[in-house]
Amino acid sequence: MPVSDITDKDILYEDNHLIAVNKRAGDIVQVDDTGDEPLDEKVKRYIAAKYNKPNGAFLGVVHRIDRPVSGIVLFAKTSKALERVNLMFKNREMKKTYWAVVRKRPAVEQGNMVHWLIKNPQKNVTKAYEKEVPGSQRAELNYKLIGELNGYYLIEVDPITGRPHQIRVQLSTLGCPIVGDNKYGYPRGSLKKSICLHARKLSFIHPVKKEPVNIFAALPKDGFWEKFEVFADK
Repeated sequence: MPVSDITDKDILYEDNHLIAVNKRAGDIVQVDDTGDEPLDEKVKRYIAAKYNKPNGAFLGVVHRIDRPVSGIVLFAKTSKALERVNLMFKNREMKKTYWAVVRKRPAVEQGNMVHWLIKNPQKNVTKAYEKEVPGSQRAELNYKLIGELNGYYLIEVDPITGRPHQIRVQLSTLGCPIVGDNKYGYPRGSLKKSICLHARKLSFIHPVKKEPVNIFAALPKDGFWEKFEVFADK
C-alpha cells in the first residue's frame, strides 16, 4: 500500500452517511490539473476495501480546504447525505474552527474582520478590499489569540463565510501572515509545501440522525505543529 493511502488512523469520524478525514498538508481534495491523486479517490478506495465493495464506493465532496492546509475534510457516503450537507454548508449551519500559527502578535488580540475578496484564477491569488468592489464577495471571520510559544503565536479562527483563501488573505491583511504562506506575505515558503493552517474542529447537527456532531483533528506530527497541542484546552 502506498504511504499516501488513507488508513484507519486518518479517519476522524465515520457512520453510514458521512466520513471525515484528517487531511495531510499537500493533498488535494478533488482532482485538478496537476494530475496528482486527490483525497476523494483515496477515501473511495479506503471505503471500497474496508467494506468489500468491488464496484467501488459512492463519495460526495461537500467542501474543500487548500492544498497546503491540513485538517478536517468531510465527505458524504450517500446521495441523500450529500444533498443535505451541501445545504447545511450553504446555510452556514456548519461551525468551522481553524488554528493558524503566525510570527507577529496581532495588535488586537480578538476581533471580527470583514473584507470583500476577489480571486484571480490565473494566479490563484485572492485580494482583499476594505469596501465592496465590483465582482467581490463578502468575507467575514472571528479570530482570537490563544497562545504564544517560542516567538510564534497561535490564532483560533472561526470563519463565518467560506471564500477561497479567506483566512490566509484576511490574516495577512491583519499584518499576521501565516507561517510558510509566502503567497500572502510570509517571507519564505515551507520546504514541506505546507502552511501552518489547520482545520481543527467541525461542529454540526447530523443531517440524518439529527444529533450533535463534534469532530476534532489532531495537529500534524511534523516536529513543529504538535507543540501547540498544549493550548488545546484554552
